[in-house]
Amino acid sequence: MNINFVSRTDIKISKKSSSKYKPLLEAVKKLKAGGKAIEVTFGDDSELNSMRNVIYSYNRENGEKVKSSKHPKKKLVYFYKEK
Repeated sequence: MNINFVSRTDIKISKKSSSKYKPLLEAVKKLKAGGKAIEVTFGDDSELNSMRNVIYSYNRENGEKVKSSKHPKKKLVYFYKEK
């Protein structure tokens, strides 16, 4: 038996949620700093948190800074890149 220690950054983890939020990730890839924002509707706070987690993972993996802001009464969240 061989046992090796590897860096956690070497481990690619694919989550089921990534396929559900694939359209969101594709839209985020098209964002430009200082450009337009993406407006997305959400059902509840759990769905909002899932979307944000997917985006934060995208930020870590790609070294980008996509930010979010929500409008709770209208159940909308905005994703954007600052200059």
